[in-house]
Amino acid sequence: MRLAIGGLATLVVLTALVIGVWVYVVNSVEQPEYRVVRQEGVFEVRDYPSLVVAEVSRQGDRKTAIGSGFRALAGYIFAKDRNGETIAMTAPVTQEPASITTGAPVTQAREMGSEGDGWVVRFIMPAQYTLATLPRPKSHDVRLRNVGPARRAAIRFSGVATDRLLATKEDQLRKWLGAQGVHASAASTYAYYNNPFTPGPLRRNEVIIDLLDGSDAS
Repeated sequence: MRLAIGGLATLVVLTALVIGVWVYVVNSVEQPEYRVVRQEGVFEVRDYPSLVVAEVSRQGDRKTAIGSGFRALAGYIFAKDRNGETIAMTAPVTQEPASITTGAPVTQAREMGSEGDGWVVRFIMPAQYTLATLPRPKSHDVRLRNVGPARRAAIRFSGVATDRLLATKEDQLRKWLGAQGVHASAASTYAYYNNPFTPGPLRRNEVIIDLLDGSDAS
C-alpha cells in the first residue's frame, strides 16, 4: 500500500513538473499584445494593433498546407535560406481564410480557386521589427507586409485541433456572436499555441473571427 501511494505521489509530482515547464515555455515565447474588450467564459472580444507578418501561399488540405507553410517560414526566421540574423519564434501559429488577417504570429489563410483550397500561412513578427528592419527574404515565396489593427472575437479551447473540433468551436463562436447581435466576417482563423508534441489536454487553441466595421461587442 505504501509503495502504491508513493508511486502515485511521484506521478503527481512529475505531472505538476510537466505542466509547470509547459506553462513556462508557452509564456516565455512572445505573443502579440491585444486589449480584451469583453470576456464571457471561453469567449473574448479583442482589439489587435497593427502587426508585421511574413507569409507564404500553399495549396492543399489544411494540415498539409500548414506543415509546408510552416517549414518555409521557419527557413526564413531561422536564417536557413538567407543571410543575416535569426528571428525569434513567436506564438501562436495561426491558420485562416485569405480574406482575414489575424493577430497571431503564424497564420494560414485559405484562398479558394480552381485548383482547390489554397492557404496563406503567416508568422507574425516580434514587436521589435518593422518592415524596414526585417531581413529581406531570399525567396520570392516569402512575403513581408503590414496588417492593420482590427477587432476580433475568439474562443479558447484545448485538445488536438482536428477539422471537426475546429468546425465545432467556430460554430459555437458564431452562435455566441449572433446572440450578441454582432456582425462577423465570413472567414475564420485557427490559432495553435503549442508544438505537436504537447499533450492534447495541455494545448491552447483558438478560433478567431474578425468583426465587421460598426459592430459593437464591448
